[in-house]
Amino acid sequence: MRLAALLSPLFFAAAAAFAPEAARPVEAPVHNLPMQKIGPHDLLMLAVTDSPELSRTFRVDDAGLLHLPMLKEPLTAAGVEPGMLERAIAAKLKASDLFVEPIVRVTVAEYHSRPISVAGAVKKPVMFQAIAGATLLEAITRAEGLTELAGGEILVTRPGVDLPERISVRKLMEARDPSLSLKLEVGEQIRVPEAERIFVAGNVRKPGAVLVREGDALSLLKLLALAEGLAPYASKQAYIYREGVAGKAGLTVELAKIMKREMPDVPLEARDVVYVPDDSKRRAKMTVLDRLTLFGSTAGATALIWRGR
Repeated sequence: MRLAALLSPLFFAAAAAFAPEAARPVEAPVHNLPMQKIGPHDLLMLAVTDSPELSRTFRVDDAGLLHLPMLKEPLTAAGVEPGMLERAIAAKLKASDLFVEPIVRVTVAEYHSRPISVAGAVKKPVMFQAIAGATLLEAITRAEGLTELAGGEILVTRPGVDLPERISVRKLMEARDPSLSLKLEVGEQIRVPEAERIFVAGNVRKPGAVLVREGDALSLLKLLALAEGLAPYASKQAYIYREGVAGKAGLTVELAKIMKREMPDVPLEARDVVYVPDDSKRRAKMTVLDRLTLFGSTAGATALIWRGR
């Protein structure tokens, strides 16, 4: 009895080792990607019992069909989950009298049917596959965040929809409303436009452009402060060139009166160009005074030298 008890495990192990190959189930590959519906261009890993010619990778074609060498007609793969496709393949193989009870396993090796593109004012424009419920915030993270030139909105265009959804950058980043981090399915195009600008030129200490983002209210005095103030000999008037305003001179602004609080500050709009001209008369007067001062100090020094002699 003791000998039989010792030999019985060895007997069953040896029997399993020498069993026919068809009797062994095919091991399913490890699912390393989330289970989602299959789409065109996806790469599938197929494993079929006792069929090495079918146990390999297959690519779904443009029309969403899967072509297998042992079947005359292709199978519809797009829009179905791997489990449903397994049952469909098994039924076709059984109906073709090639297999008695085929065991089929389908695993998605690579998704190529769920592209999401991120472009615009991001550090690294990117295209990736929307796997396992990708969100808008994840898409921005994959693009390594926004650049300094990014505006105040993110535009999300979905397939078949003409108008994009506008998402506030500030609210998204501050997590004020979790629903703003949209769930991305397939085919969305995410674009981050650059911020609008207001330009300042002429007699200011730091000419250039100032970014205008969502919620920013920029006025003439604020713009001059950002430009580090007026340069010497700046005119008492400034000009604002604005789209849609007729006339070459643009809008005339009494700069001196605004700075003296005799007139209210002037609000600015995106794409405005503020020009502070040079006061040529004042510059000429100061040039004459500088020359007279220099002449007077030179003459005085000459007289002292003469008297010293």
